[in-house]
Amino acid sequence: MTSSYTDTISETSKNTRNTSPQSEPDYEVVIIGAGISGLASAIKLRGEKIDSFLILERASGVGGTWRDNQYPGIAVDISSFTYSYSFEQNPNWSRVFAPGEDLHNYTKRVAAKYGLYSSIQFNTSVSRAEFDQSNHLWRLDINDNKVITARHIISATGGLISPKEPDIEGLKSFGGVTIHTGRWDSSVDLKGKRVSVIGTGATAVQLVPELAKTVGQLNVFQRTPIWILKKPDGEIPAWCKSALRLVPMLQKTVRLATDSLSESVMVLSAIYYKQVPWLVRMAEKAGTNNIKHQLPDRKDLWEKLTPKYGFGCKRPSFSNEYFASFGKENVDLVTSSIERITKTGIKTTDGKLHKTDVLVLATGFRVFEKGNLPSYEVIGKTGQDLGDFWEKERHQSYEGVSVPNYPNFYTILGPYALIATSYFKTVEGNTTHAIRCIKEGLNRNATSVEIKQHVHDAYFKDIQKRQKNTVFFNNNCGVANSYYFDVHGDAPMLRPSTSVESLWRAKHFPLDNYRYTTTKAY
Repeated sequence: MTSSYTDTISETSKNTRNTSPQSEPDYEVVIIGAGISGLASAIKLRGEKIDSFLILERASGVGGTWRDNQYPGIAVDISSFTYSYSFEQNPNWSRVFAPGEDLHNYTKRVAAKYGLYSSIQFNTSVSRAEFDQSNHLWRLDINDNKVITARHIISATGGLISPKEPDIEGLKSFGGVTIHTGRWDSSVDLKGKRVSVIGTGATAVQLVPELAKTVGQLNVFQRTPIWILKKPDGEIPAWCKSALRLVPMLQKTVRLATDSLSESVMVLSAIYYKQVPWLVRMAEKAGTNNIKHQLPDRKDLWEKLTPKYGFGCKRPSFSNEYFASFGKENVDLVTSSIERITKTGIKTTDGKLHKTDVLVLATGFRVFEKGNLPSYEVIGKTGQDLGDFWEKERHQSYEGVSVPNYPNFYTILGPYALIATSYFKTVEGNTTHAIRCIKEGLNRNATSVEIKQHVHDAYFKDIQKRQKNTVFFNNNCGVANSYYFDVHGDAPMLRPSTSVESLWRAKHFPLDNYRYTTTKAY
């Protein structure tokens, strides 16, 4: 952005939905969200000399998920060397599996290094975006009934932004303190308290060992166990950080090695299950061995902690402490179903009342649900809301990025977009895709860039064909209670391909797969 950024915001914020039509947008591109995907989008736009952009961020700082999630024990669940931008690798991680604070600081440093703060409008929520077919631009409703316009929108809101509360009778009647892990309240003193954790997903795997160290009594309510592998973690010594800084090729080599391992465990086993079922069996064996290793004297818990669904049906995790926590005197694993929550605790179907001072909801986020992806109304050229379209017609998008009838609109985390190894790979691939479209539109003097219907349909048909080979429909996933699945019974979270293929396609898909037109008003 130029030095006139503040003045521009002041002027554009005066616009309302009653403003007379305009053919020239306030910005060529508006990016919604200043997390990992929003920052990458802005950096790549700058790299292509597209400077007319604005980032809208509903919070007061950058970082997205890593800004919002502050619960004890939060860390990445894959190697830090893999979990970063390829163009901005970090030699200064504190651990092999970096804690959340490292990731939040990384996003702040990247935003500062690339001069993005001046292009971000913080504390600004988008409630609605509507495509103006006559003028080929998007009108975005933001705070206080203000409107700004953009030729293109990059929706970079992420998936883990809307905490999900459990549908349990009496939740609102609880008389103690209730905390959702996605909105952790560090002012609550948990020392010596009776704490109940509902949920045993990836968040609980990190949280439970930390709580067990300080609370008086910890009850962990498990509906579905999770596959957990040993965590090859440890502090990264100063000499190693120095070597990574001084020898860039060394860092690239380490990244390649950890990348390959993650690809094997997280992608090949899930996406190509039918081709390599033995790899899944190996992972399941490693998972059961991890339970036995951490709890050698608690055979009574082995079966309770072993999933009845196959490895990969829901995102697995890594921990050397989670299972061991249940061997402590102050920690209990509760597998009886919750009947209701009372003013003083949690009553289970076996008739027991588990007295509780602090209730912790480790129940995850709304992901592919209407109102989350996207987190605002998106009205396309036919007048239909994108959330309604997906809810009625199944989640679908071309390469995880674009949908017919929604011109100039690109999602970073659309249906079948996520590469399982690292969100950063998804971000880099889909920002590359989106910006290739935007740049081509500029080169052709086009004001509308829209994926062709037949191209989109052929791609979605191929996705459905590939899904038949995945673990999701072949390994008893129906009992996993996985957020990978949507209301249609599809699994639109993960892209059924390797990262190499998806990144190659982002760089080489035929640009003529899109339709380029110019408005008469232009």
